[in-house]
Amino acid sequence: MPNIKSAIKRVRTSEKKNAENKMLKSELRTVIKKAKASVASSDEKAEVLVKATQKAIDQAAAKNLMHKNAAARKKSRMTKAANAAKKAE
Repeated sequence: MPNIKSAIKRVRTSEKKNAENKMLKSELRTVIKKAKASVASSDEKAEVLVKATQKAIDQAAAKNLMHKNAAARKKSRMTKAANAAKKAE
């Protein structure tokens, strides 16, 4: 445990940020899973879910929860899968 006042505060703030980031990453993973499942089952709501997921991925990249290239890769793969599923119908 730190003794210096500013170091004590940094520990507190980093714990808060860590909890917030953990929650946001978990939400993002859940949204991605739902979109993938929807695309795989050729659901009617798949297109809407994919759009919402892409928005969530962009927001996560903006908050540095994931690297911008990783976000672009995830979005690209999701779009590709959605288009393939739509074509298969």
